[in-house]
Amino acid sequence: MLHNGANRRPPVREVRPAVQQQADDDVVPVFFVSDSTGISAETMGNALLIQFPDCRFERTLIPFIHSVEDARRVVEVLDTAMEGPITPLVFCTAATDDVRTELLRTKAPIIDLFDSHMSRVEEVLGVPGVRQAARLHGVGDIKRYNLRMAAVEFTIEHDDGQSLRALEKSDVILLAPSRCGKTPTSMYLALQHGLFVANYPLVDEDLEAEQLPDAVRPYLDRCFGLSTTVDRLSRVRNERRPGSRYASPEQCRWELRRAADLFRAHRLPVIDSATKSVEEISTHILQSLNAAARARRRAARPPGRDPS
Repeated sequence: MLHNGANRRPPVREVRPAVQQQADDDVVPVFFVSDSTGISAETMGNALLIQFPDCRFERTLIPFIHSVEDARRVVEVLDTAMEGPITPLVFCTAATDDVRTELLRTKAPIIDLFDSHMSRVEEVLGVPGVRQAARLHGVGDIKRYNLRMAAVEFTIEHDDGQSLRALEKSDVILLAPSRCGKTPTSMYLALQHGLFVANYPLVDEDLEAEQLPDAVRPYLDRCFGLSTTVDRLSRVRNERRPGSRYASPEQCRWELRRAADLFRAHRLPVIDSATKSVEEISTHILQSLNAAARARRRAARPPGRDPS
């Protein structure tokens, strides 16, 4: 939903020769404003901005707009930006009515991501939402928040094979040679989804064996393999240990080949981290976990029972 200033300034981008489009004054100011962390504003706003690959953006996050006075100060910032050569984009997810009302006084065009969606949800449900800040990325749901924090603690403790204690509590165990993306994926799954994740680096001793390490073998149903390309792995390792055997293409090729053999022998699902983001890798893992849970429920259902 677009508010204010939409017809007061020229469009954000005009049709210009390609050379001129690279000028510094063609950088579009983008503001993400929120009465909470601003994560939702950034996520939804960037999902739209990525559709304009030829545009250049200068992004500014303004979170924690807790009061009308805070909102007035933000309006001053936005109105100042309107005096520049390029009309700014403002993505807003303020949930609190008085804060949002004050923000909408700006001369800048505001894309109100919260109200446009919230109003529709209220219409469908037939009941009003509470319209309070910090209910998604704040503490909000105490039980869910505490679960996520416990998951983060578990995941930190079990990062890179540092601890093998209480592996039976893990929801996911990631296996891969060093620098294949285990740690960022583990932390994302813990922080965003509250999953207890352990990750285990496959070193030469593990890769020379015919079996997976003893510590993880009892939990194959929760194990996932990560892989990548030789070039990418060598490049990443060279940033850490330039010119070392560890970073050589020959060593990387051998480790990835042996890891693939182990994953295949134990029928582990494998995800290529070279072609997928952490979010995509995590989504594939979540889908696999959900599919396995559905299969277990079907298997536990008494014969002849109506699936519904």
